[in-house]
Parts: sequence; structure tokens; C-alpha cells
Amino acid sequence: MEEKRYIPLEDLDIYQLAMDVGELVWNNVAEWNSFVKFHSGGQFADAADSIAANIAEGYGRFHFKDKRNFYLYGRGSLSETKTWALNAFQRSLLPSEIYVLLCQKLDELHRRLNQHIKSLPIK
Repeated sequence: MEEKRYIPLEDLDIYQLAMDVGELVWNNVAEWNSFVKFHSGGQFADAADSIAANIAEGYGRFHFKDKRNFYLYGRGSLSETKTWALNAFQRSLLPSEIYVLLCQKLDELHRRLNQHIKSLPIK
């Protein structure tokens, strides 16, 4: 029988990728003017940061149902982040190369997060 090993939160690929997304969004929003930061930037950064925060909260939960719920919240934050990214791109706030990179990271994270959720026992 294969022994399950402990994996620290910081070593989880979904957490690392979510942190990368948060940093990418933060570093770009920080460059925006105060009006845009206040109206759209804060929500964009909050949504992006919430992905990793919800993964971390799910990781820390004992029961699989609780874990799954927080991972699902993270997936919802991921979808919200995609929406804010599209808004920012359409409003010429994100350069196309940053938008493409962010979308690639979000799509990969979405796929991996779904796999992680599906791997949890249903109890």
C-alpha cells in the first residue's frame, strides 16, 4: 500500500500557481491611476488573491467536505479573476502580452484545481 506523504501548503502546485496569479495581477494593478485602482483594480486584485487564500483555507480544513467547499470558492474567485482580466484588457489597462500570460496561468490553474477537487474523497 502506498503511503501518503505530507505536502506543505507552499509546495502544492495549485497554491504556487495561485500565488503567481495574485502577484501578476497585483504588480499590474499597482501601475494604474488612482481612479481605476479604486473602481476596478481593488476588486481585480482581491479576486486574484482570493484564489490562493481559499486554497489555503481549504488546505487547513480537516473534513473533506470543508476542503472541497473552499477549493470550490477558489474556483469561483478564479472565474471572477478571468472576468476582471477581460475587463482590464478591453479597457486597455492590461497589455496584450500580460493578458495572454494571465489567461494561460488561469486556464492551467483551473485545470489543476479541478483535478485536485476531483481527487478528494467524497465523505
